[in-house]
Amino acid sequence: MKLSLSSSPHQRVRRDTGQVMRMVIYAMIPGMIAQSFFFGWGMLIQSVIAVVSALVIEGVILYLRKRPIERTLTDYSAVLTGLLIAISIPPTLPWWMTVTGVFFAIAVAKQVYGGLGFNIFNPAMIAYVVLLISFPAAMSLWLPPATHAGITPTFFDSVSLIFTGFTTSGYDVTQLKTIADGVTMATPLDTLKTDLTQGVTYTESLSKPIFDGGFFEAAGAGWGIVSIVYLLGGLYLVKTRVISWHIPGGMLISVLICASLLHLINADYYASPLFHLFNGAVMVGAFFIATDPVSASTTPKGRVIFGAAIGFWIVIIRTFGGYPDAVAFAVIIMNMAVPLIDYYTRPRVYGKNVGKGRGKQQ
Repeated sequence: MKLSLSSSPHQRVRRDTGQVMRMVIYAMIPGMIAQSFFFGWGMLIQSVIAVVSALVIEGVILYLRKRPIERTLTDYSAVLTGLLIAISIPPTLPWWMTVTGVFFAIAVAKQVYGGLGFNIFNPAMIAYVVLLISFPAAMSLWLPPATHAGITPTFFDSVSLIFTGFTTSGYDVTQLKTIADGVTMATPLDTLKTDLTQGVTYTESLSKPIFDGGFFEAAGAGWGIVSIVYLLGGLYLVKTRVISWHIPGGMLISVLICASLLHLINADYYASPLFHLFNGAVMVGAFFIATDPVSASTTPKGRVIFGAAIGFWIVIIRTFGGYPDAVAFAVIIMNMAVPLIDYYTRPRVYGKNVGKGRGKQQ
Protein backbone atom coordinates (compact mmCIF):
# COMPACT_ATOMS: atom_id res chain seq x y z
CA MET A 1 0.00 0.00 0.00
CA LYS A 2 1.47 3.31 -1.11
CA LEU A 3 1.08 6.40 1.01
CA SER A 4 1.30 9.81 -0.60
CA LEU A 5 2.92 12.39 1.66
CA SER A 6 2.51 16.05 0.80
CA SER A 7 2.31 19.38 2.52
CA SER A 8 -0.92 21.27 3.04
CA PRO A 9 -3.30 22.27 1.63
CA HIS A 10 -4.72 18.80 1.00
CA GLN A 11 -7.84 19.87 -0.86
CA ARG A 12 -7.44 18.78 -4.48
CA VAL A 13 -10.42 20.54 -6.06
CA ARG A 14 -9.25 23.74 -7.70
CA ARG A 15 -11.48 25.63 -10.07
CA ASP A 16 -10.51 28.62 -12.13
CA THR A 17 -12.93 31.42 -12.98
CA GLY A 18 -13.98 29.82 -16.25
CA GLN A 19 -14.86 26.51 -14.60
CA VAL A 20 -16.93 28.20 -11.90
CA MET A 21 -18.81 30.32 -14.43
CA ARG A 22 -19.52 27.28 -16.61
CA MET A 23 -20.87 25.28 -13.67
CA VAL A 24 -23.19 28.15 -12.75
CA ILE A 25 -24.39 28.31 -16.36
CA TYR A 26 -24.98 24.53 -16.41
CA ALA A 27 -27.05 24.83 -13.22
CA MET A 28 -29.15 27.57 -14.85
CA ILE A 29 -29.98 25.58 -17.99
CA PRO A 30 -32.85 23.47 -16.53
CA GLY A 31 -34.50 26.63 -15.19
CA MET A 32 -34.09 28.34 -18.55
CA ILE A 33 -35.70 25.37 -20.28
CA ALA A 34 -38.63 25.46 -17.85
CA GLN A 35 -38.95 29.21 -18.32
CA SER A 36 -39.01 28.78 -22.10
CA PHE A 37 -41.62 26.01 -21.82
CA PHE A 38 -44.05 28.30 -20.00
CA PHE A 39 -43.19 31.65 -21.57
CA GLY A 40 -42.09 30.79 -25.07
CA TRP A 41 -39.04 31.10 -27.29
CA GLY A 42 -38.46 34.74 -26.43
CA MET A 43 -36.20 34.06 -23.46
CA LEU A 44 -33.86 31.87 -25.51
CA ILE A 45 -33.72 34.48 -28.26
CA GLN A 46 -33.02 37.17 -25.66
CA SER A 47 -30.23 34.95 -24.31
CA VAL A 48 -28.52 34.89 -27.69
CA ILE A 49 -28.90 38.66 -28.09
CA ALA A 50 -27.63 39.36 -24.57
CA VAL A 51 -24.67 36.96 -24.69
CA VAL A 52 -23.49 38.12 -28.12
CA SER A 53 -23.87 41.77 -27.06
CA ALA A 54 -21.97 41.15 -23.83
CA LEU A 55 -19.06 39.48 -25.63
CA VAL A 56 -18.86 42.18 -28.32
CA ILE A 57 -19.13 45.09 -25.88
CA GLU A 58 -16.57 43.61 -23.50
CA GLY A 59 -14.22 42.80 -26.39
CA VAL A 60 -14.39 46.37 -27.71
CA ILE A 61 -13.78 47.87 -24.26
CA LEU A 62 -10.86 45.54 -23.59
CA TYR A 63 -9.37 46.51 -26.95
CA LEU A 64 -9.72 50.21 -26.13
CA ARG A 65 -8.16 49.62 -22.70
CA LYS A 66 -5.37 47.57 -24.30
CA ARG A 67 -6.15 44.58 -22.09
CA PRO A 68 -5.92 40.90 -23.09
CA ILE A 69 -9.13 40.07 -24.92
CA GLU A 70 -9.10 36.29 -25.41
CA ARG A 71 -8.34 35.42 -21.79
CA THR A 72 -11.12 37.65 -20.46
CA LEU A 73 -13.76 36.61 -22.98
CA THR A 74 -13.10 32.92 -22.32
CA ASP A 75 -13.70 33.18 -18.56
CA TYR A 76 -17.46 33.08 -19.28
CA SER A 77 -18.22 35.99 -16.94
CA ALA A 78 -19.71 38.04 -19.78
CA VAL A 79 -21.73 35.02 -20.92
CA LEU A 80 -23.16 34.54 -17.42
CA THR A 81 -24.01 38.24 -17.13
CA GLY A 82 -25.84 38.10 -20.46
CA LEU A 83 -27.83 35.03 -19.42
CA LEU A 84 -28.81 36.56 -16.07
CA ILE A 85 -30.10 39.63 -17.89
CA ALA A 86 -31.99 37.47 -20.40
CA ILE A 87 -33.88 35.48 -17.76
CA SER A 88 -34.74 38.65 -15.84
CA ILE A 89 -36.35 40.68 -18.63
CA PRO A 90 -39.65 40.09 -20.45
CA PRO A 91 -39.19 37.59 -23.32
CA THR A 92 -40.59 40.04 -25.88
CA LEU A 93 -38.55 43.09 -24.85
CA PRO A 94 -37.30 44.98 -27.94
CA TRP A 95 -33.79 43.89 -28.89
CA TRP A 96 -32.28 47.36 -28.56
CA MET A 97 -33.44 47.61 -24.94
CA THR A 98 -31.71 44.30 -24.21
CA VAL A 99 -28.51 45.59 -25.78
CA THR A 100 -28.83 48.81 -23.78
CA GLY A 101 -29.10 46.84 -20.55
CA VAL A 102 -26.11 44.70 -21.47
CA PHE A 103 -24.08 47.82 -22.24
CA PHE A 104 -24.74 49.23 -18.77
CA ALA A 105 -23.90 45.88 -17.20
CA ILE A 106 -20.59 45.38 -19.00
CA ALA A 107 -19.36 48.91 -19.71
CA VAL A 108 -20.65 50.82 -16.68
CA ALA A 109 -21.14 48.32 -13.85
CA LYS A 110 -18.11 46.17 -14.68
CA GLN A 111 -15.40 47.73 -16.84
CA VAL A 112 -15.61 51.25 -15.40
CA TYR A 113 -14.55 49.77 -12.04
CA GLY A 114 -11.67 47.85 -13.60
CA GLY A 115 -13.27 44.66 -14.88
CA LEU A 116 -14.01 41.32 -13.26
CA GLY A 117 -12.99 41.25 -9.63
CA PHE A 118 -13.28 45.01 -9.11
CA ASN A 119 -16.97 45.76 -9.68
CA ILE A 120 -18.81 46.68 -6.48
CA PHE A 121 -22.30 46.13 -7.90
CA ASN A 122 -23.79 43.07 -9.56
CA PRO A 123 -23.66 43.98 -13.29
CA ALA A 124 -26.81 42.08 -14.28
CA MET A 125 -28.86 43.77 -11.57
CA ILE A 126 -27.58 47.21 -12.59
CA ALA A 127 -28.78 46.43 -16.11
CA TYR A 128 -32.19 45.33 -14.85
CA VAL A 129 -32.68 48.43 -12.68
CA VAL A 130 -31.60 50.77 -15.50
CA LEU A 131 -34.11 49.13 -17.85
CA LEU A 132 -36.88 49.09 -15.24
CA ILE A 133 -36.49 52.79 -14.43
CA SER A 134 -35.98 53.87 -18.05
CA PHE A 135 -38.64 51.69 -19.71
CA PRO A 136 -41.17 50.72 -17.00
CA ALA A 137 -44.00 49.95 -19.43
CA ALA A 138 -41.94 47.65 -21.63
CA MET A 139 -40.43 45.90 -18.60
CA SER A 140 -43.92 45.04 -17.32
CA LEU A 141 -45.11 43.39 -20.54
CA TRP A 142 -44.74 39.74 -19.56
CA LEU A 143 -46.76 37.26 -21.61
CA PRO A 144 -49.07 34.90 -19.69
CA PRO A 145 -47.79 31.33 -19.37
CA ALA A 146 -48.54 29.00 -22.27
CA THR A 147 -51.17 27.20 -20.18
CA HIS A 148 -53.22 30.42 -19.95
CA ALA A 149 -52.41 32.19 -23.20
CA GLY A 150 -54.96 32.52 -25.97
CA ILE A 151 -52.19 32.77 -28.56
CA THR A 152 -48.77 31.25 -28.01
CA PRO A 153 -46.12 32.88 -30.23
CA THR A 154 -44.05 30.52 -32.34
CA PHE A 155 -40.29 30.81 -32.72
CA PHE A 156 -40.64 33.09 -35.74
CA ASP A 157 -43.36 35.10 -34.01
CA SER A 158 -40.99 35.64 -31.08
CA VAL A 159 -38.17 36.75 -33.36
CA SER A 160 -40.51 39.14 -35.13
CA LEU A 161 -41.86 40.51 -31.84
CA ILE A 162 -38.40 41.24 -30.50
CA PHE A 163 -37.11 42.90 -33.67
CA THR A 164 -40.27 44.56 -35.07
CA GLY A 165 -42.80 44.67 -32.22
CA PHE A 166 -45.33 42.49 -34.05
CA THR A 167 -45.82 38.79 -34.74
CA THR A 168 -45.91 37.43 -38.27
CA SER A 169 -49.72 37.64 -38.00
CA GLY A 170 -49.66 41.28 -36.93
CA TYR A 171 -50.31 40.91 -33.19
CA ASP A 172 -48.44 43.14 -30.76
CA VAL A 173 -47.46 42.23 -27.20
CA THR A 174 -50.54 43.85 -25.65
CA GLN A 175 -52.85 41.74 -27.79
CA LEU A 176 -50.94 38.59 -26.90
CA LYS A 177 -51.38 39.40 -23.20
CA THR A 178 -55.13 38.88 -23.56
CA ILE A 179 -56.28 35.31 -23.06
CA ALA A 180 -59.22 33.68 -24.82
CA ASP A 181 -61.88 34.88 -22.35
CA GLY A 182 -60.67 38.48 -22.58
CA VAL A 183 -58.96 38.73 -19.17
CA THR A 184 -55.77 40.75 -19.36
CA MET A 185 -52.87 38.96 -17.71
CA ALA A 186 -49.95 40.25 -15.67
CA THR A 187 -47.29 38.63 -13.53
CA PRO A 188 -48.49 37.31 -10.14
CA LEU A 189 -46.55 40.07 -8.38
CA ASP A 190 -48.07 42.76 -10.62
CA THR A 191 -51.55 41.29 -10.16
CA LEU A 192 -51.35 41.21 -6.36
CA LYS A 193 -49.78 44.68 -6.16
CA THR A 194 -52.56 46.19 -8.27
CA ASP A 195 -55.32 44.34 -6.43
CA LEU A 196 -54.13 45.37 -2.98
CA THR A 197 -54.01 49.04 -3.98
CA GLN A 198 -57.63 48.71 -5.14
CA GLY A 199 -58.84 47.21 -1.87
CA VAL A 200 -58.95 43.59 -3.04
CA THR A 201 -57.86 41.17 -0.31
CA TYR A 202 -54.99 38.72 -0.72
CA THR A 203 -57.35 35.72 -0.71
CA GLU A 204 -59.60 37.32 -3.33
CA SER A 205 -56.60 38.08 -5.52
CA LEU A 206 -55.60 34.42 -5.50
CA SER A 207 -58.85 33.63 -7.31
CA LYS A 208 -57.59 35.43 -10.43
CA PRO A 209 -56.81 33.30 -13.53
CA ILE A 210 -53.06 33.91 -13.19
CA PHE A 211 -53.09 31.73 -10.05
CA ASP A 212 -55.07 28.83 -11.57
CA GLY A 213 -52.92 25.73 -11.40
CA GLY A 214 -50.30 27.55 -9.41
CA PHE A 215 -47.94 25.86 -6.99
CA PHE A 216 -49.48 25.64 -3.47
CA GLU A 217 -52.21 28.01 -4.82
CA ALA A 218 -49.85 30.83 -3.92
CA ALA A 219 -47.48 30.92 -6.88
CA GLY A 220 -48.67 31.93 -10.30
CA ALA A 221 -49.21 29.28 -12.94
CA GLY A 222 -45.81 28.42 -14.37
CA TRP A 223 -43.91 30.76 -12.07
CA GLY A 224 -43.86 28.33 -9.16
CA ILE A 225 -42.52 25.46 -11.24
CA VAL A 226 -39.83 27.65 -12.78
CA SER A 227 -38.79 28.76 -9.28
CA ILE A 228 -38.55 25.15 -8.11
CA VAL A 229 -36.33 24.21 -11.05
CA TYR A 230 -34.00 27.14 -10.32
CA LEU A 231 -34.01 26.07 -6.66
CA LEU A 232 -32.84 22.58 -7.67
CA GLY A 233 -30.11 24.11 -9.83
CA GLY A 234 -29.02 26.25 -6.90
CA LEU A 235 -28.89 23.24 -4.57
CA TYR A 236 -26.63 21.54 -7.11
CA LEU A 237 -24.24 24.49 -6.87
CA VAL A 238 -24.25 24.24 -3.07
CA LYS A 239 -23.69 20.47 -3.17
CA THR A 240 -20.75 20.80 -5.56
CA ARG A 241 -19.37 23.67 -3.44
CA VAL A 242 -19.43 26.14 -6.29
CA ILE A 243 -21.25 28.43 -3.86
CA SER A 244 -21.67 28.22 -0.08
CA TRP A 245 -25.01 27.90 1.68
CA HIS A 246 -24.60 31.11 3.68
CA ILE A 247 -26.06 33.69 1.27
CA PRO A 248 -28.97 31.67 -0.18
CA GLY A 249 -29.76 30.18 3.23
CA GLY A 250 -29.76 33.57 4.95
CA MET A 251 -31.80 35.14 2.16
CA LEU A 252 -34.52 32.46 1.93
CA ILE A 253 -34.91 32.15 5.71
CA SER A 254 -35.14 35.93 5.98
CA VAL A 255 -37.86 36.09 3.30
CA LEU A 256 -39.70 33.27 5.07
CA ILE A 257 -39.56 34.95 8.49
CA CYS A 258 -40.33 38.52 7.35
CA ALA A 259 -43.22 37.45 5.11
CA SER A 260 -44.61 35.15 7.83
CA LEU A 261 -44.63 37.95 10.40
CA LEU A 262 -46.47 40.32 8.07
CA HIS A 263 -48.92 37.61 7.02
CA LEU A 264 -49.68 36.85 10.68
CA ILE A 265 -50.36 40.53 11.31
CA ASN A 266 -52.90 40.80 8.48
CA ALA A 267 -53.51 37.77 6.25
CA ASP A 268 -55.95 39.73 4.07
CA TYR A 269 -53.40 42.36 3.09
CA TYR A 270 -49.94 40.80 3.32
CA ALA A 271 -48.93 37.93 1.03
CA SER A 272 -48.01 34.54 2.43
CA PRO A 273 -44.36 33.44 2.67
CA LEU A 274 -44.94 30.86 -0.08
CA PHE A 275 -46.13 33.63 -2.38
CA HIS A 276 -42.93 35.59 -1.81
CA LEU A 277 -40.65 32.56 -2.14
CA PHE A 278 -42.09 31.10 -5.35
CA ASN A 279 -42.97 34.22 -7.33
CA GLY A 280 -40.59 36.57 -9.07
CA ALA A 281 -36.83 36.16 -8.95
CA VAL A 282 -36.28 35.07 -5.34
CA MET A 283 -34.83 31.64 -6.18
CA VAL A 284 -32.72 32.99 -9.02
CA GLY A 285 -31.57 35.82 -6.80
CA ALA A 286 -30.70 33.57 -3.87
CA PHE A 287 -28.51 31.11 -5.78
CA PHE A 288 -27.36 32.82 -8.99
CA ILE A 289 -27.31 36.58 -8.33
CA ALA A 290 -26.66 37.38 -4.68
CA THR A 291 -23.86 34.78 -4.57
CA ASP A 292 -21.68 36.77 -6.98
CA PRO A 293 -18.28 36.40 -5.25
CA VAL A 294 -17.08 39.84 -6.32
CA SER A 295 -19.94 42.03 -5.09
CA ALA A 296 -21.02 39.91 -2.09
CA SER A 297 -19.60 39.72 1.41
CA THR A 298 -16.46 37.62 1.82
CA THR A 299 -16.71 36.30 5.39
CA PRO A 300 -18.99 33.39 6.41
CA LYS A 301 -20.83 35.46 9.03
CA GLY A 302 -20.95 38.40 6.65
CA ARG A 303 -22.52 36.27 3.93
CA VAL A 304 -25.33 35.21 6.23
CA ILE A 305 -25.96 38.85 7.18
CA PHE A 306 -25.71 39.90 3.53
CA GLY A 307 -28.24 37.28 2.42
CA ALA A 308 -30.60 37.92 5.32
CA ALA A 309 -30.60 41.67 4.64
CA ILE A 310 -31.40 41.05 0.97
CA GLY A 311 -34.35 38.89 2.00
CA PHE A 312 -35.55 41.61 4.38
CA TRP A 313 -35.42 44.29 1.68
CA ILE A 314 -37.20 42.05 -0.83
CA VAL A 315 -40.23 41.66 1.44
CA ILE A 316 -40.21 45.32 2.51
CA ILE A 317 -39.96 46.74 -1.02
CA ARG A 318 -42.51 44.30 -2.42
CA THR A 319 -44.95 45.10 0.37
CA PHE A 320 -44.50 48.83 0.85
CA GLY A 321 -42.58 49.97 -2.24
CA GLY A 322 -43.68 50.96 -5.70
CA TYR A 323 -42.23 47.99 -7.59
CA PRO A 324 -43.80 44.51 -7.53
CA ASP A 325 -40.48 42.66 -7.47
CA ALA A 326 -37.49 43.85 -5.50
CA VAL A 327 -34.62 41.38 -5.90
CA ALA A 328 -32.49 43.71 -8.01
CA PHE A 329 -32.98 46.70 -5.70
CA ALA A 330 -32.30 44.59 -2.61
CA VAL A 331 -29.08 43.17 -4.07
CA ILE A 332 -27.78 46.59 -5.12
CA ILE A 333 -28.61 48.11 -1.72
CA MET A 334 -26.66 45.39 0.05
CA ASN A 335 -23.78 45.57 -2.46
CA MET A 336 -23.20 49.06 -1.08
CA ALA A 337 -23.14 47.70 2.46
CA VAL A 338 -20.57 44.95 1.78
CA PRO A 339 -17.49 46.94 2.97
CA LEU A 340 -19.24 47.72 6.26
CA ILE A 341 -20.37 44.11 6.73
CA ASP A 342 -16.89 42.75 5.99
CA TYR A 343 -15.28 45.25 8.35
CA TYR A 344 -17.33 44.12 11.34
CA THR A 345 -17.37 40.39 10.52
CA ARG A 346 -13.70 40.00 9.63
CA PRO A 347 -11.96 37.50 11.98
CA ARG A 348 -9.76 39.18 14.57
CA VAL A 349 -6.01 38.66 14.24
CA TYR A 350 -4.74 36.60 17.18
CA GLY A 351 -2.77 38.77 19.61
CA LYS A 352 -3.74 42.02 17.93
CA ASN A 353 -4.86 43.69 21.17
CA VAL A 354 -2.31 42.06 23.49
CA GLY A 355 -0.01 45.08 23.49
CA LYS A 356 -2.89 47.46 24.14
CA GLY A 357 -4.04 45.38 27.08
CA ARG A 358 -0.58 45.39 28.67
CA GLY A 359 -0.28 49.12 28.24
CA LYS A 360 -3.54 49.67 30.09
CA GLN A 361 -2.46 47.43 32.96
CA GLN A 362 0.76 49.39 33.42
